[in-house]
Amino acid sequence: MRIQIITAGTTGSVAPYTGLGHRLLDEGHDVEVVTHARFAGLVGCCGLRMRPMDADPFEGLLAARRDLGGARRSPRAALGLLRATERAAVELVDEILAATDPKADLILLSTLTAPIGRVVATRHRIPSMGVFLQPDTPTTAYGPCTLPWRPPGPANRLRGRAANAVVDALYGAASRRLHARLGLPARSAHGLRRARERSRWPIWHGFSPAVVPRAADWRPGLRVAGYWWPHECPHWEPPALVTDFLQAGPAPVFVGFGSALPGAPERFADLTARALRQAGLRGIVQSGSAGLSVVNDDVITVGALPHGWLMPRTAAVVHHAGAGTTAAGLRAGVPAVPVPLGTDQPWWAGRLVRLGVSPGVLSYAELTAGRLAWALRQATGEPRYARRATALAARLGREDGAGAVARAVATIAR
Repeated sequence: MRIQIITAGTTGSVAPYTGLGHRLLDEGHDVEVVTHARFAGLVGCCGLRMRPMDADPFEGLLAARRDLGGARRSPRAALGLLRATERAAVELVDEILAATDPKADLILLSTLTAPIGRVVATRHRIPSMGVFLQPDTPTTAYGPCTLPWRPPGPANRLRGRAANAVVDALYGAASRRLHARLGLPARSAHGLRRARERSRWPIWHGFSPAVVPRAADWRPGLRVAGYWWPHECPHWEPPALVTDFLQAGPAPVFVGFGSALPGAPERFADLTARALRQAGLRGIVQSGSAGLSVVNDDVITVGALPHGWLMPRTAAVVHHAGAGTTAAGLRAGVPAVPVPLGTDQPWWAGRLVRLGVSPGVLSYAELTAGRLAWALRQATGEPRYARRATALAARLGREDGAGAVARAVATIAR
């Protein structure tokens, strides 16, 4: 089959699809990944074809998120983030329209691209399927992933519907532009979501049922596949700086926030250095797009490194709890200290605590060196977190999320 995987966003929104795409390639399919041009190296090293989106609307969105900062006290900054989100969705319309292959046999769509891509696929009479890294269907089992984690309760379904209404409103302008470009009668984003649910559009979720079980009240067609892990480039070699540092002492703590870190990185760098010193731990800090930098005898700063290689060599991981980074930490079998910033991150952070692999969620707005040091001492000093993380990683290692999707694709091919 000729398959397109269309995804957008940050590295964590793209990397997992390299593993899924490579598995489909191994199964004999012709696979093309459609995503932002800046990920050409990430996709290309897997042997996958890539059709780049020329524009990257999420650059502006990330800038707006950084402007919002950790405290979220500025209404102007919050309004700027909402407007940036709307603009990103609108710009995504033109990119997906231009990149969609009318000769494709199947289109796989991520959470962010599905509201647009499903309409385009239908217009070209191409079957499509969701491959989501987060659940977005209301359920009583837990609260919506755009809000902090909540345990089971009937109010969760109402919260989920309200959260989806906000998301649909942010896609409103994009939906109008999409239908105008296609010459179709206008339909609201909410109407498109309802149509998706009525048709029982198939969605596979790329997380483990051991982490988030399939909700009992979900409709048919919604499945939890298990994680599909980022493909590791076969010729990649770790930098000597990192291997030498790892060999020079006890396992360090990994600290990484990718593109998510708001505000001044200097403040967080100083805070991190003091927290590690107070906890008596070594550290490897990932600079990310914010340019985070901490360097002393017990801490090094690195650029992009495969989480699948680095995290298992650490004593604990401090991160923003994005879906991809959360998954990597769970796979590594090490305790986590989540410091969420927004979107789905508070939800995943709360889940880490519920799973028993984290001592607690830290608020970025209220973060101090003392609080971070306390969490690090708990994560690395209390054996129960490491035991639970090791056991959970072993279970994840027995799953084959990409294989589950590949089998579903094979069914469509037949």
